[in-house]
Amino acid sequence: MEFPTARQFFYKEIYKPEPQIDLAKAALYLAQEEYPHLDTDEYINALDTMAAEIEERLPTERYPLKVIKTINQYLYEELGFTGNSNDYYDPRNSFLNDVIDRRTGIPISLALVYLEIARRLDFPMVGVGMPGHFLIRPDFEDSGIFVDTFQGGEILFPEDCQARLTQIYGRPVELSPSFLEPVTPRRFLGRMLSNLKLIYINRGDILKSLSVVERILLLFPGAPMELRDRGILYYQLGYFPKASQDLQSYLVQVPNAEDADAIRKLVQRLSQDL
Repeated sequence: MEFPTARQFFYKEIYKPEPQIDLAKAALYLAQEEYPHLDTDEYINALDTMAAEIEERLPTERYPLKVIKTINQYLYEELGFTGNSNDYYDPRNSFLNDVIDRRTGIPISLALVYLEIARRLDFPMVGVGMPGHFLIRPDFEDSGIFVDTFQGGEILFPEDCQARLTQIYGRPVELSPSFLEPVTPRRFLGRMLSNLKLIYINRGDILKSLSVVERILLLFPGAPMELRDRGILYYQLGYFPKASQDLQSYLVQVPNAEDADAIRKLVQRLSQDL
């Protein structure tokens, strides 16, 4: 089966050495499967323009907090970017072109806009994959500050991240140091896709769910949970040989998984049908 052109571009981008992966381009190739006529250059130019506008507003002394304040003022006050808390599970919140056009998104997609602008300003920042709420921070040793792009660029300290976690989960959650580790480009894209996958599965859109899982497997070939989910989606679509193959691969990798018995029964049923 030949992949759509957008997926071929995505594949080429993610198989560059990790530091060379262009997150904005990769994210636009993800969106291009939803919008086949999307002009990726138009949105790269939009990011360039935003960065140039901010460059003119930057103070001479480029202290990190001053740079962040200038970016925040431009993005949130002048352009009106905002976290989409009214319709958090709208798939458009995960497509970079929609986020730029509509000026709204979820934490990770707003983080992407912010990171790309910061990169163009030679102000290195990295994504931070805190559970339940994506953050970013300056890429300096022991910077000690985090930015919540969903909440208007609010500056957080580690104790604020702890409070945010407790708020999200409705109970005290210990802030493990791993929660604040920088996220690699592939992990970043994987998290974007995982959000989309959840949205489409909850909507019962099997074909779009499958297309998302296929792209996660391009990022992380052989990932057991994704093989299992692709197998189940194939089963729902009636692609029984493919379903059986994926589900068996899952059982080989995690034979003692909690759902292993249920998956074995499904594989048995498939072998009888086949």
